[in-house]
Amino acid sequence: MTNQFHRTLNFMALFIAVLAVLLGFFHNEFMELASTNYVINGIIIGTGLFGIGLCFYEMICLVPEYHWLHKYTTGHRNMELPPRILRPIALVLQRRPCRIYVETMTNMMDMVAIRFDDARESIRYITSLLIFLGLLGTFWGLVTTLGSFGELIANLDLNDADVMLTMQTGMSAPLSGMAIAFTSSLLGLGASLIIGFLSHLVGHAHNAIYNELGDYMAAHTHTVNFDNTARILPNIDLNTQRITATVENIERNTAHKHK
Repeated sequence: MTNQFHRTLNFMALFIAVLAVLLGFFHNEFMELASTNYVINGIIIGTGLFGIGLCFYEMICLVPEYHWLHKYTTGHRNMELPPRILRPIALVLQRRPCRIYVETMTNMMDMVAIRFDDARESIRYITSLLIFLGLLGTFWGLVTTLGSFGELIANLDLNDADVMLTMQTGMSAPLSGMAIAFTSSLLGLGASLIIGFLSHLVGHAHNAIYNELGDYMAAHTHTVNFDNTARILPNIDLNTQRITATVENIERNTAHKHK
């Protein structure tokens, strides 16, 4: 687990560093794309940066969970409880350091899986929001383009000798709308891909902790021997019958004495 968790964290940092280097090389082109519409594109870029920060925040929050589980599985017991996801598991394991039953293990692992899934819910929402913002910018640009075309055609005088010059000048507004549509869609999809990939890496880190916990729990799980249970049940039934008969005899003797 140690190698997988640290490898995932390092790969996230390397991925962001590569993106920063590429952005530095293509800074002018990126600013030209972003400047087509400062409002919608600025919102997309800001949301993307927030999503990147959220992914790293989730990874940082996993570090105490990872350290607690690593120490517990290597024999340490007197430690601070993990802050979030593994805290209920830690409370149970501290109270019951011996073997646990399969049903208990299953319920605990299901609870951890649900908590991990809830931790990635915000990241998934950011990914969907970026796609929506890209589509919003696309429709915004298309509406601008159609409105500019309508205005151009309405004001066009075919009898004017400079009609071609007027048309050429009037095409700047529709082309600006198309630029808004394409750049917003490109930025939205690109940012959603980046956040989606980082979310995938966060899922890898979750799986590293989940698998290590599952291996430890499986090694300390007590399974019920149904063969022994089947042999014990007839004896329990026989003893119950004897106890019942003894109680009835006592009641009859007590009633006879009272008479």
